[in-house]
Amino acid sequence: MPAPVFSIKIGGEAGQGIKSTGLLFAKFATRAGFNIYNYLEYPSLIRGGHNVMQINISANVVTGPFLKCDFLIALNQDTISKHCNELADGAGILFDSDKKYDLSKINSFTTLYPIPLSKIAKEAKGVELLSNTVALGATVGILGGDIEGLLSLTKEEFKSKGSEVTQMNLAAVQTGYEFALENFKEKQESVLKKTIDLTYSTPQMVIDGNDACALGAISAGLNFAAIYPMSPISPILAVLAENQEKYGYIYKQPEDEISAINMAIGASFAGARSLTATSGGGFCLMTEGYGLAGITETPLVIIEGMRGGPATGLPTWSEQGDLRMILHAHQGEFPKIILAPGDAKEAFDLTMQAFNLAEIYQTPVVILVDKNICDNNQNFQVFDTASYRIDRGKLVNGVNTDYQRYKLESDGISPRAFAGSGNFFIANSDEHDENGYSTEETAIRNAQMHKRMKKLEICAQNHLQPPTIYGPKEAELTVVSWGSNKGSILESLKNFPNVNYLHLTWINPFPTQEVALILKESKRLLNIECNYSAQMGGLIKERTGIEVTNNLVKYDGRPFFVEEITEKIKWMLKGNPA
Repeated sequence: MPAPVFSIKIGGEAGQGIKSTGLLFAKFATRAGFNIYNYLEYPSLIRGGHNVMQINISANVVTGPFLKCDFLIALNQDTISKHCNELADGAGILFDSDKKYDLSKINSFTTLYPIPLSKIAKEAKGVELLSNTVALGATVGILGGDIEGLLSLTKEEFKSKGSEVTQMNLAAVQTGYEFALENFKEKQESVLKKTIDLTYSTPQMVIDGNDACALGAISAGLNFAAIYPMSPISPILAVLAENQEKYGYIYKQPEDEISAINMAIGASFAGARSLTATSGGGFCLMTEGYGLAGITETPLVIIEGMRGGPATGLPTWSEQGDLRMILHAHQGEFPKIILAPGDAKEAFDLTMQAFNLAEIYQTPVVILVDKNICDNNQNFQVFDTASYRIDRGKLVNGVNTDYQRYKLESDGISPRAFAGSGNFFIANSDEHDENGYSTEETAIRNAQMHKRMKKLEICAQNHLQPPTIYGPKEAELTVVSWGSNKGSILESLKNFPNVNYLHLTWINPFPTQEVALILKESKRLLNIECNYSAQMGGLIKERTGIEVTNNLVKYDGRPFFVEEITEKIKWMLKGNPA
């Protein structure tokens, strides 16, 4: 049986350091040899509103969020009111004993840890804002963690803010830890006790999908990026802007999403490996540029972070409702390569791959992620780039007096020259002949359309990766899904040795034959998606002719929690319909 998952939640107002405290705790647990998965919720407010981070800890790999909570750190009343019904029997709750919180809704099976957080924070030569750091030290003491490891990590995290801030946080951690040991010795647990069996032999890191995409772009030889901030992808631009001098690329802050994609297209036209990123609303503004890159055959990588829509919708929550938009955006048809990672590791790998694909096939490549991948942390081994090789595709060497930018080729891929290389050509938004001159001739139009669309066929032959099957080859039930649902599904499948999971990362071109073969051999099918209309289920039917009639969909902005998928699988294994 897999080791149990211990779920900790820390909640409070925006501005109380919920995310930073949760991330620090996750790093601490990882250094102690545990695996972690963080799930973050926050409203679209700068100050105020309710923020909560769930840190899931296990001796085994943990990949998804849970409904249950084993330990709640409440930095305000709202946290107690909203999450007390999520507490598992025997759970603990840590709160500020000097605040007059209403504890009447907390069940009698819950262990209380009242601690004067704000008072200790002030005594540590700090301010009440350090209550989160005091709570962190106290929690490590209650759960049997190593204080020296936490102090060392705290010192690393705050050293950039100066000696005074560092010392205040160290004092807050130490005092909180000592208070917990002194006052709750009989209630102390061994959840975080470090053992030899839990020590990693390889370096680990805690990373989310935004950082993974940014690092993947840098690792792939990024030359230029232009990104207008929009949740959930804004941290990508923060990472890229901060590191441009170190790694020798240019980050340009545009005035809007239209400028962002056009700047990226212009940079690519000049020979740069180019990137832009946005969310669904921003992508709507980018669609004209999307088509421009398609008809001019300009390589471009676009990261699209999905959130709840339409319009402003749920700006800080997640959804998978943009699949059809990305597939069909812009008028007319042109080759689009669309990849959908299921976690931060896949986001890193597919982002690197996207830059090669964009230049090999001279067309836009979209990395389709959702907010849960963008914001949620997981521990992984340090990503390895040793096997990656930059492939810039068909480039013209030297000056060719007979150069034709859109020359008809059997594989649909024409030789590419950069602006300023001495090879004359025209690139505009009109249909064109092989030299780039605008035309409305039917024969030329047909030839150029066939040439461009041929790229998808060649890409499918040479680069398309088959979907991944997790679990046994023969199963009573096959789950089908994509994106961040992967983590919760895999976590749930630990309880079902007779269930497997088909994980899709290539959306276009689509692995039609492989998917059809797997689904035809399956006894029962369950499609899981975070959108209203089961968009992937519809795409599967369109491409394979197979209709998945059992769908589990969700569109409230929250991810699928492990327990929800577990209950649905149990229901279907009993022979029940959808």
